[in-house]
Amino acid sequence: CSSDLDTQNGGGCFRECVFMVIIACYAGESEMRLMGGTGSMKTQKERMLAGELYVADDPELGRENHRAKRLVREFNQTTEAQPEERQRLLTAMFNKIGDGGYIEPPFHTDYGSNTTIGKHFYANYDAIFIDVGRITIGDNVFMGPRVGLYTAGHPIDAAIRAEQLEYGWPITIGHDVWFGGNVVVNPGVTIGSNVVIGSGSVVTHDISDNVVAVGNPCHVLREITTADHEYWARQRAAYFADCDDDW
Repeated sequence: CSSDLDTQNGGGCFRECVFMVIIACYAGESEMRLMGGTGSMKTQKERMLAGELYVADDPELGRENHRAKRLVREFNQTTEAQPEERQRLLTAMFNKIGDGGYIEPPFHTDYGSNTTIGKHFYANYDAIFIDVGRITIGDNVFMGPRVGLYTAGHPIDAAIRAEQLEYGWPITIGHDVWFGGNVVVNPGVTIGSNVVIGSGSVVTHDISDNVVAVGNPCHVLREITTADHEYWARQRAAYFADCDDDW
């Protein structure tokens, strides 16, 4: 848009240009010209995964979301007598889930294909992964009931939010992390390895390695130390001593 139009119309010209881009994307255009300019336009999916503003009401994203809804519905309708079918559906649902991964139904996700999960993963009932941004989970991660990983965000400005523009920022979780029940992880957060997140926490910023973190907003309560290892090693030894006759 010309600077004259910008001066005369304020933000109106910008809104008109945004509207033109959205309409072109709805029509399936991969390239377009704007006011004499040329360039290859990103798809809504590419914008979404790049952490840029995008519109979710898009044919490609719609197809992928419908696929995820079908797989989620089929998974949630399985019974405890169908472990192989559950594993097949999880493998189809996610970009990757490592060996020994298990999720208790019901479970919900937007796409699944934007989520990568390591080995020996466990999520209890009612986990929700909103993976409009990429979710990456390491090995040996355990989740209590109702843990939510929410990569989606919306503009703070109400007028722009009402135009259906939104964004997603990735969530990254390291190895050996335990989430208590009802934890929420917000967009753009990275959680390190060997971490415990206390029940009910709302994680709004990065959490470093080797800590116990709690609260809303979630903050580091203390470090995990050799004293923790020594205490739990004694508890483990006592358990196996009690169970000698059974092993």
